[in-house]
Amino acid sequence: MDALGELRDKPSGTVRVSCTDDHIELYLRPMLAQFVQDYPDITLEFYVDYGFTNVVEERFDAGIRFGGAVSKDMIAVRISPDWRLAVVASPTYFAAHAMPATPHDLTQYRCINIRHNPAGSNYAWEFARGEHAFSVKVEGPLVFNSIMHVLNAAVDGLGLAYVPVELAAPYLADGRLIEVLADWCPYFEGFHLYYPNRRHTSPAFSAFVAAVRYQG
Repeated sequence: MDALGELRDKPSGTVRVSCTDDHIELYLRPMLAQFVQDYPDITLEFYVDYGFTNVVEERFDAGIRFGGAVSKDMIAVRISPDWRLAVVASPTYFAAHAMPATPHDLTQYRCINIRHNPAGSNYAWEFARGEHAFSVKVEGPLVFNSIMHVLNAAVDGLGLAYVPVELAAPYLADGRLIEVLADWCPYFEGFHLYYPNRRHTSPAFSAFVAAVRYQG
């Protein structure tokens, strides 16, 4: 049916993408209203997954990862600017705790962890100062596999979180979160939509790629 749809005047069919919920919130959600208006015969299916799914084996059309994590045998299309994480906590949390002076101080704080897949370990928070890059393993009473829940827990005053600064921006702007250690937080290469270079590119998939391509 997808093949027949390609013969119609407008692209049609289903595009399946493996991504994380913050990818949807920051880079996909802003284009969805216009896309579904322009292409009413295309169905976009987003599967939220932090486990580095093999998009070929799982029969996805594409996935999203930051540039440095995309395999060289894949085609990669940038969908975001370079980005960084931010250490944040609520004013109520900092009312009861002094702000950390360096990332190494975080081992003394209640932090909110994320584990990308059940078999893996908690993400170690990555920092840099000059040419020196290092990571800090933090501890705390909460572990999630979704960055949105990590963010919400920080807003609720349950500890410090390490989240994409763009995701925290509305809460930083209205004072519900406070950022610390910004000078220690490095930038990472922007996120890319990636897909096999041997993939047959349908009109529906081409339309999606064009809509999410970063124009900066």
